[in-house]
Amino acid sequence: MSDPKPYIIVLYNHVGEDVYEKLKDVDPASLDFKPEYDIKVTTVLEEYNAVVRGLRHLGYRTRGVNIAEDVRKLERVLKRSKPDVVFNLVEHFRDDPELETHVAAMFEVYGVAYTGAPPFALSLCQKKGLTKDVLAGAGVPTPRFRKTYDADIGEDHGLRYPIIVKPAREDASSGVEQGSVVKDFDSLKKRVAYVLDEWGGPVLVEEFIDGKELHVGVLGNDPPEVLPPIEWDFSELPDDYPPLISYAAKWNPLAEVYHKVHSVCPARISDEMLARVEEVAVRAFEVTECRDYARLDIRIGPDDVPYVLEVNPNPDLTEGVSFMEAADIAGYEFEETLSAIVEYALERKATTPPKITSESPLKTGLDPSNITPKESSAENTQNRPGPNIEPSGHA
Repeated sequence: MSDPKPYIIVLYNHVGEDVYEKLKDVDPASLDFKPEYDIKVTTVLEEYNAVVRGLRHLGYRTRGVNIAEDVRKLERVLKRSKPDVVFNLVEHFRDDPELETHVAAMFEVYGVAYTGAPPFALSLCQKKGLTKDVLAGAGVPTPRFRKTYDADIGEDHGLRYPIIVKPAREDASSGVEQGSVVKDFDSLKKRVAYVLDEWGGPVLVEEFIDGKELHVGVLGNDPPEVLPPIEWDFSELPDDYPPLISYAAKWNPLAEVYHKVHSVCPARISDEMLARVEEVAVRAFEVTECRDYARLDIRIGPDDVPYVLEVNPNPDLTEGVSFMEAADIAGYEFEETLSAIVEYALERKATTPPKITSESPLKTGLDPSNITPKESSAENTQNRPGPNIEPSGHA
């Protein structure tokens, strides 16, 4: 009798209303423009359930578990229902993105194999400025920048215009808007003040690279494989809209700009440039200690240098979107890609897990008695961003 397939728990954290559910009630004809893409996008729960179904279809014994902000439930999963692998889809905990790192650390403490990035990479890549310092120190091209907590950064900041201003510790394009790119000092001061007021500090002030923008997926570890880069086509954007993926363009199908930005895969670049992009992507993946799968946001400058803007560990795995779109072009079907990610984790499976019993005290920094729930907000209770209007991607 053959051994049973590994037991996989697809772990996620979801509470509150999913704003994407509301899109099912929106009539496209009610919009003041003709949408090019379907406004009824995949909800976060549909995304998680698709991962569960895909793994089950391949024969893995798979269960989806929503920890729903409950550290005790997380602990029970790791101690009593101990899986062979946790497929880690947790992106935040208790409205605090920093606790994403601590959840992964609990897998380490309990000796449970899990998919994706380790705690160090998750923590590092949440801090855009520090990530850029690490990249630059390793010789990976990244745009010149400054971090500031002060709207009055001084006219002698040393950066070349145009400049993009964005929150330094937000992800998913939060804080990236039509007005994010500035061309003079007065506009820079106003934008920094606005970002500080809306998102707090620090603020990342970075030279804007005016060139092709690519999303570059990396799959695997030894060696990592670079998937065909996705190029973003901004040619249909209005003249007064900078060529970038804003929050609305990425997440809000009720915004016209969402339907004006298009993906092209593989990217329209030369073989020589492709080789440069692949080299830079692998280097950035490795120096930030990403693992299994990640996505790099890269822009090609007028000097033909591929600059890394951000490193995104554990990116969105919605079928046909961004990372999975690139995997499909590379010849990997959705389920095949999920299986590969699981198998990478199985290869690392701990042989001697720590001896933690139900009587042992929790030593992870997530002791439930020490956690005071924060006041929830409609936007922060989502595992994936939604539009700031009533309902929200393809980017």
